[in-house]
Amino acid sequence: MTPEKRERTALYGTGKRYRVKGIPGVQDRSFETSEDAKQRLATAKTDTRPGEFVDPRDGEISLADYIVDHGWPSRTDEPSTAGPMHSRIWSHIIPILGDLSLRDIDASALRSFKAALLARVEDTTADVIWGHLSSILNSAVDDRRLLRNPIKVHRSVKPPRRTEKKAKAWARSIVDAVRSHLQERYRFAVDLGLGLGLRQGEAFGLAEDDFDLEAGVVHVRRQLRSDIQGRPHFCLPKGGKTRTVPLPPNLAARAHDHLRRFPSTPCTLPWRNPEPPANALETKQRKPITVQLVLTTSHRNRIYYRTWNDKSWKSALAGAGLIQAVGERVRRDGGRIRRSPIYAAPREDMFHVLRHTCAGVQLEAGESVVSLSVWLGHASPKITLDHYAHFMPGAGRRGLTAMNSWLEQSQPPIVPEKSLLTGWIKKLTPNPQVKELIASGTTMNVKYKETARGARGEHHRMLRGWDLSSGFSSLGAVRGSPAYPAENPWKSPGTGVKVPEKPPGSPFG
Repeated sequence: MTPEKRERTALYGTGKRYRVKGIPGVQDRSFETSEDAKQRLATAKTDTRPGEFVDPRDGEISLADYIVDHGWPSRTDEPSTAGPMHSRIWSHIIPILGDLSLRDIDASALRSFKAALLARVEDTTADVIWGHLSSILNSAVDDRRLLRNPIKVHRSVKPPRRTEKKAKAWARSIVDAVRSHLQERYRFAVDLGLGLGLRQGEAFGLAEDDFDLEAGVVHVRRQLRSDIQGRPHFCLPKGGKTRTVPLPPNLAARAHDHLRRFPSTPCTLPWRNPEPPANALETKQRKPITVQLVLTTSHRNRIYYRTWNDKSWKSALAGAGLIQAVGERVRRDGGRIRRSPIYAAPREDMFHVLRHTCAGVQLEAGESVVSLSVWLGHASPKITLDHYAHFMPGAGRRGLTAMNSWLEQSQPPIVPEKSLLTGWIKKLTPNPQVKELIASGTTMNVKYKETARGARGEHHRMLRGWDLSSGFSSLGAVRGSPAYPAENPWKSPGTGVKVPEKPPGSPFG
């Protein structure tokens, strides 16, 4: 009996009929075609090591989805770091590359990203954003969504070249002009930035008890920061470390005058992070602290740096003639219309320039780079030199002057023991034992044993001999001296040894 032939249905040839399984460390997968299954098998066996296989389909997620759903939520940066990083990623990386899948980020995509980035921001900022992208792709590699970081693989695509700009310092006339155009309660901020080299957040977070007038120092213990949502908090200074800065007497007098006119105000803010704590440890770490702020607004509140920069600092720059208004902001306040100018101040003229000026004044006065590095809170003196070496114009001249003065001195140099000839060794006075030997007529010739060193070694031994009868060393004998008569300058008296006419290696050869 012939078996009945089965009829093919509409589902014949469809579905994932091929499966790759049984490879250690590789997840089992099904495929619709045998070609896909074979390619998967070959990749698993040849392109990866056991336990490290990366499924290409895991890299099909878009860069934007990976950042939002996986990359960013897993980060634990401090708000002072997370805020600027979040702004750069969401403003530049996601708009330019966000639609591409991770596996599609190749050399061509990186070149296009670099070109688009340099058209948006300065090269220094582009270099920072490029570093953020590389960090994100490294995380994708660790999450087994990419086999390798395309930025590191495609070496033909170079990161944006950072332009090293020299730090700018203000002349005293500019500092005085800007200070005079600030409100009186804010002028002490200029003194803190210039006299102590404080960063803006450190100046706004400085408390009255941070001044130690007896020791003549200021303790920089915190800074006032705001997260990306504008929520204020206190945290450690940049680098996560405190420092102590010498207090100039005139700055101490200005501090006393400022606090007399504008008393310090208590301010209570969370420590480290303004986010509500989620557990007992975070509750302890973010416990609010209260400090007596030295700088406050006219309403005796903490200073928000963005408002202060726009309304106070840039206005003072304009009053000093450093910048001009580029527009006007109009807003309605009830039935009134308020107009305020809009300024576009360059970054080099913001509050940080006072810190540069402090460093410049110190270095031009000859202060130690090591000491200045500690006062500014730098991680090492190398950072201080990298930023402020051009503020030391007299350093090279001082060194040149010192060396020139050294070489002008007419002191005789110190002659090593085995040097051949010198005219500065004076006659030696024989000791009593030598005098007795001379008086008794004892032969004073010095004999040397021949060695394998040859004639050159013999010559050096002869020159190192002592003529005890005359009290001279052959090292100090010169032509015409009692030890070397003028008629035969190369005969050492008392030794009975004649030296060759041109001793090998002699400076007189």
